[in-house]
Amino acid sequence: MTIPMLSRRDTLAALTGAAAIAATPAIAAPAPSAAALLDRLAWGLLDIDPAQATSLGVDTGARAGLRGRLDDRSPDGVARRQRFLSEALRDLARVSRQGLDASLLTSLSVTESAFRTSLDGMALPYGVATIGNWRNTPYGVIQNVGSWLDVPQLLDGSQPVKTAADATAYLARLAAMPAQLDGETVRIRAARLQGLVPPSFLLDKTITGLTRTLATVDAADGPLIGPLARKSGAIPGDWVARAQAIARTAIGPALERQLAEIRAQRAVATDAAGLGTRPRGPEWYAWGLRAGTTTRRTPAEIHALGRAQLIDLQAQMDTILKSFGLTQGTVAARSAELQKRPEIAFSNDDAGRAQIVAYMQGKIDAIRPRLPQAFRTLVKGNLEIRRMPLAEEPGAPAAYGGPGSLDGSVPGKIWVNLGDPTIHNKVTIPDLVFHEGIPGHVWQGEYAQKLPLIRSILAFNAYTEGWALYAEMLADELGMYRDDPAGRLGYLMGLSWRAVRLVIDTGIHAMGWTREQALAEFIAATGLPRSNAVSEVERYCAWPGQACGYKLGQTEIVAQRDRAKAALGGRFDVRDFDQAVVEGGNVPLDVLAENVSRYIQRAKS
Repeated sequence: MTIPMLSRRDTLAALTGAAAIAATPAIAAPAPSAAALLDRLAWGLLDIDPAQATSLGVDTGARAGLRGRLDDRSPDGVARRQRFLSEALRDLARVSRQGLDASLLTSLSVTESAFRTSLDGMALPYGVATIGNWRNTPYGVIQNVGSWLDVPQLLDGSQPVKTAADATAYLARLAAMPAQLDGETVRIRAARLQGLVPPSFLLDKTITGLTRTLATVDAADGPLIGPLARKSGAIPGDWVARAQAIARTAIGPALERQLAEIRAQRAVATDAAGLGTRPRGPEWYAWGLRAGTTTRRTPAEIHALGRAQLIDLQAQMDTILKSFGLTQGTVAARSAELQKRPEIAFSNDDAGRAQIVAYMQGKIDAIRPRLPQAFRTLVKGNLEIRRMPLAEEPGAPAAYGGPGSLDGSVPGKIWVNLGDPTIHNKVTIPDLVFHEGIPGHVWQGEYAQKLPLIRSILAFNAYTEGWALYAEMLADELGMYRDDPAGRLGYLMGLSWRAVRLVIDTGIHAMGWTREQALAEFIAATGLPRSNAVSEVERYCAWPGQACGYKLGQTEIVAQRDRAKAALGGRFDVRDFDQAVVEGGNVPLDVLAENVSRYIQRAKS
């Protein structure tokens, strides 16, 4: 098959398109109301990123057209985002804050912060700077980033197919995928011409994943067609055949063009893991840390904090390991040894995969009755546990999760990586499900969905991941590990894991560490298997700065709780504190402190 090449004009456009944004003349107009402006900006964001409208379940009625579209990842798409953000910031600056309640003031501050950070990231010469999301990366397509992963997951996890109109929208999204792929390809080619090439070991995984996707591009049970085949059985029409034609004639060639560019990158790639050796890499990393942590902490500060926290966590792990009779060797080696015991591990087969999901569900079921001890008002916790799409598993973490649609028709999910079942066991699973599910991401997300729509769209990595790590601590405080020392060891391992991220992320991108140095540090700190270490370290290489948000966010939430305890004394109740934090929604860490101050004042009065 002859594949048309992307034009030189397209490639050059990527080098200049983001900067060629038409100036918009200022037009005198009445200042909009705060609530109306936030609503308009929310729908503007969803128009830019229609997949998010589907994930939230708001692509209905007059907005149903969003269900058949994908976002534009070309240079023109980036320029459109920049125009939107610049105009939005001008409008936000014109809104009077006089007389607004605390919740609305918080929403305005959150929106301004997210938009300014994103706009600064888009001014960098390459990469993906999302709007209120955590998947920022210098590399537009890599083992865990790109349309080749995003579209199958959207179609499998969120895309409804209940009517002929839904099936038509599914086909429309498939038909939009080639342009999305080509937009990415133009930009990563432009980045290569600037000297920006991902590490060779990431490209190897990307090539493997893209090749696998190509091999099943029009398969009836593949990642693109399979969801439609499963969901459209009761809808008359030749939906699957039509989808296969789109995949075969349009998506396949676009994937081949993208794969050709990735192979061109691999031909000139090195094994240098971090941004330090790449053009304007330190500048990009500084922004990545800012976006990932919502702080201005330096790499040296973050590195030192991680080292200090590891010392305390390792001491606690040592005590538990001794209770299992494991007294010789490093904490990491003994932790790894415990996980190999037959009563701890699951079998490396489909039966083991089923047991893993069942064990995860059991932990979720067990914590639900205890939640009134930690919250004044409960949400539903609408949740299901699903296996990740197969093409995604090689480059993905052990699991991730988030809330479902606003109306509850699509449940929140824990997506679990079952490609290698040996990464899961009775040590590692409990804190994983509390983090990703309840009272972690799925739980917190349902509170955020009660806020104005824009607050369900904008997420701050340090808060979101800090809350999920704090949720693991709540599970410990609620007694979930009282009769489960192996699970509590896993909880401490998880905290060590997040602390060592501070060390490794900064080590890779600011201190010139190699991949092997990072792997050794990770295994020594956590006791997790090398397979876990590989997916984690390679993730830090692909998303610089993102992994630092977890422990910094949790550390700040705990510090704010300590501040509230000191200020309130006997009036302090953890249920009120937790309620204030989750009901405040996703916020930068400085705004979190403001929300806690308001809670303290309310409690005093």
